[in-house]
Amino acid sequence: MRIALIAGETSGDQLGAPLIAALRARYPDAEFAGIGGPEMIAAGLTAWHRADELAVMGLVEVLRHLPRLLRLRRSLHQQLLQWRPDVFIGIDAPDFNLGLERKLRRAGIATVHYVSPSVWAWREQRAQKIGASADRVLCLFPMEPAIYARHDVDARFVGHPLADRFELQPDRSAARQQLGIAADATVLAVLPGSRLGEIRRLARDFVAAALICQQRSGNGLYLLAPMATPACRAEFEQLLGELHAQSKLRVLDGQAQLAMKAADVVLVASGTAALEVMLSKRPMVVAYRIAALSYWIVRTFGLLKSASVSLPNILAGRAVVPELLQGDCQPDRLADALLQLMPGSTAATRQIEGFVAQHRALQGGGAVAAAAAIADLLATRAAASAD
Repeated sequence: MRIALIAGETSGDQLGAPLIAALRARYPDAEFAGIGGPEMIAAGLTAWHRADELAVMGLVEVLRHLPRLLRLRRSLHQQLLQWRPDVFIGIDAPDFNLGLERKLRRAGIATVHYVSPSVWAWREQRAQKIGASADRVLCLFPMEPAIYARHDVDARFVGHPLADRFELQPDRSAARQQLGIAADATVLAVLPGSRLGEIRRLARDFVAAALICQQRSGNGLYLLAPMATPACRAEFEQLLGELHAQSKLRVLDGQAQLAMKAADVVLVASGTAALEVMLSKRPMVVAYRIAALSYWIVRTFGLLKSASVSLPNILAGRAVVPELLQGDCQPDRLADALLQLMPGSTAATRQIEGFVAQHRALQGGGAVAAAAAIADLLATRAAASAD
């Protein structure tokens, strides 16, 4: 058994490593080769290239690296045709993987795409194109297979990996002990994003809202802000200096999930972090702002198919958490929404109860379920060949 895998960034490497382990449990003598990071290599992948060769972010960076990436994909195509794997698994990185999958599928190689692009949010018609590349799509969210079914694409829900990394009842006391926060403190965690652009667009309003909440709470509110990178921290601390708020808010290096678990309420930028807050079972307000022109284009041309932007609301199919976007992302409005979610409030209790149910819905088996779906595809193809 030869199994090829390509993952293009850290998140893909983290998905690929347990998948290799689960596939090896089914196929002990299998060979694994392709592109991966340190976790996949440690799990047994023979790396023809390293994952960081594909990890290019931003339009200008992509354009600068495009010739190299295209050469790499052409070279990989030839190498894969010569190696002739029993199955090719593209892990996320759709811009790189889907084109390669399409060529390999035409050559008779079974193809799987692991992690569906966000067809539930925008450009649903992409599902049909993805189906032309992959014999089977492995989905992280339970609502995704039904969308693919509308386009006659074989898709299976295998669970979200984060659902297995969070406890159903996270330990707030342990998180506070690790961070040195008093057990009886009321804590607001502020997460304005993990990219510099998000810090520049959102942090000023997020900090101002937190200070309003602190003032209205009689200065008894403990403010916490985890920063994803040193560059984000430097930008954020410069802002705190401008607002004369250095002493009023504690900044952390990383430790975002720990901060979420330690908090009573969270103000978070829309994105994966909102899903992590949901899995931490903490009441939240979601906020976001993009460039005015970009927002106008998205709304005018109907590019956003979902009425909500945050994953907790999309998963629930209704407004579970407040979303304050664009013009609504203002300090007073953010503070008003946060203060309604303080400990003991009915709104906070309802959010937490809903988050527990959503957490259970995201548990689909993870790598073991993904390996089972791949094994099923291979068995079906083998049976068809025998006939």
